[in-house]
Amino acid sequence: MQNLQKEVQYIKGVGPNRAELLNKLGIHTLEDLITYYPRDYEDRGKPKKIAEVYNGEECLIEGLVVSRMSEQKIRKNMTIYKLIVRDDTAACLITWFNQSYLKNKFTLGKKYKFYGKVSNKFGKIEMNSPVFDEEETNKNTGKIIPIYPLTYKLSQNTIRSVIENGLNAIKNEGGLEETLPQYLIEEYKLYDINTATNKIHFPQNFEEFEKARNRLVFEELLSMQMALMSLKNRYTKEEKGIAYSKEIKMSDIINDLPFKLTKAQLNVLEEIDSDMESGKPMNRLLQGDVGSRKNSSINDISI
Repeated sequence: MQNLQKEVQYIKGVGPNRAELLNKLGIHTLEDLITYYPRDYEDRGKPKKIAEVYNGEECLIEGLVVSRMSEQKIRKNMTIYKLIVRDDTAACLITWFNQSYLKNKFTLGKKYKFYGKVSNKFGKIEMNSPVFDEEETNKNTGKIIPIYPLTYKLSQNTIRSVIENGLNAIKNEGGLEETLPQYLIEEYKLYDINTATNKIHFPQNFEEFEKARNRLVFEELLSMQMALMSLKNRYTKEEKGIAYSKEIKMSDIINDLPFKLTKAQLNVLEEIDSDMESGKPMNRLLQGDVGSRKNSSINDISI
């Protein structure tokens, strides 16, 4: 079983320098890393026809490269690289800034996938600084991509890669220890802890994301409820409340009311009266439907 308290700098792809950046995000251990959940997701799985994109949209397009990469130096320390791609509906000009490594990255006549923000003005379609993949690969496109809260000098690709390495390290050591009993997992149709942890970071679709989130939220709320029950039980056993006199009768007040209470209301008040006389600690919230007069219902909620 992988040690979840292992320092994050020893995870593959981290090291001392990146560990400092991760520490600024509150990520110090392997456990911190795998529980650093995405703040959002981008759906890069459904390509659009180039002619259908609208101005300002972030989307995925697929196209054949129909030009060689051009290089234009517009000023010192600023070079623009341009590429034209086309599908069966229109052409799109792809541009990058100061990305010299891209000069020999694309093959004329080959299909690629691009995801980024498009400009569509007066029939001229452009996409600036997109991420991309070859047609048959899905590293940056073709799936749902998690988006994480970041700090300066730490890119989305870097933290995604590091989290993936952390999850793989856990998998190779036998996985996480299950924290919920099997009967609860089966009764509520929940993911197991390993599936939920992996799918919350890298879901194949939004249905998987919802199921992963449901599992993690269920466990968090269950843990909170159990903690509250533990505090209540300890408080009830160790603390002594005020025992009110049995000589004071609640019926004296009830009989003076200008209307009759329902049977349910009388039962609740009788329970409260009994608890107040017992001397055990009690926290209660008595709810009544405002404005309903004699037909009001009173519900007792014990805390």
